[in-house]
Amino acid sequence: MSIIIDENTKVVVQGIGSQGTFHAKRNQAYGTNVVAGVHPKKGGTTWEELDVPVFATVEEAVAATGANTSMVMVPAPFTKDAILEAHAAGVATIVTITEGVPVHDMTEVYDTVVRRGGVRLIGPNCPGVISPGKSNVGIIPADITMPGKVGLVSRSGTLTYQIMHELAQAGIGISTCIGIGGDPVIGTQFLDVIEAFAGDPETEAIAFVGEIGGSEEQLAGQWIRDNIPDTPVVGYIAGFEAPEGKQMGHAGAIVKEGGPGGESAAEKKQILEGYDIAVAMNPSEAAQLMIQRLS
Repeated sequence: MSIIIDENTKVVVQGIGSQGTFHAKRNQAYGTNVVAGVHPKKGGTTWEELDVPVFATVEEAVAATGANTSMVMVPAPFTKDAILEAHAAGVATIVTITEGVPVHDMTEVYDTVVRRGGVRLIGPNCPGVISPGKSNVGIIPADITMPGKVGLVSRSGTLTYQIMHELAQAGIGISTCIGIGGDPVIGTQFLDVIEAFAGDPETEAIAFVGEIGGSEEQLAGQWIRDNIPDTPVVGYIAGFEAPEGKQMGHAGAIVKEGGPGGESAAEKKQILEGYDIAVAMNPSEAAQLMIQRLS
């Protein structure tokens, strides 16, 4: 068992340009069931690189193939419409890789798709989801990990890759890895994923990679303390050297000047350690802490 995606996932790709094609081919080669592409001007043709049909709309793709998951890789100005189209077509999981999506677009999307629609939206500005040995939807490199019992959730992509790689070198695999994205408005939060991990019998330990700004990591930490205190959990917060008021990489990674406190890496570390969660200062230390807890 895994969360969000598995060997039964059927993927329709919205955005079949060069990047969409490159990553969809990698996903397909890994064993992911990519069943269709969508392009409004190429409906009725074949996506030759993947040998799957192309439809003019997501609705047509779902009706013909039974697709239940969408990978969105359209340019940022069109991402809102792409997500709303997938939602209207009945797609249950929408993985949005695109970065640079306007905040006001995502505010509308979140209200329609997540809050009222009940759809699982991952991203935007995220690397996607991988359940090693089962399915890979997004841009996460599959060759740096293997099936295992650690659930990993992260705002960052590259920091996550390092942790997965170092765990794999120690013989420790991943049940599912989810990159939730680093924008101010995203579809799925840390707590959403951690609650799902808690209900997954294949996930016996949890690692999460957070960033400065906001309070999602603290809320997740409190839930862990109150609900799964015996589960091995390791955290890492990026941005220990970030000055107040300075955006660091992701649009959501910023400690607000005059904010309520608890948004800096040091403050988050202190709060999480108060919940008996080990917090690393860098990705390598996070991997080592998890290795120690599973040895």
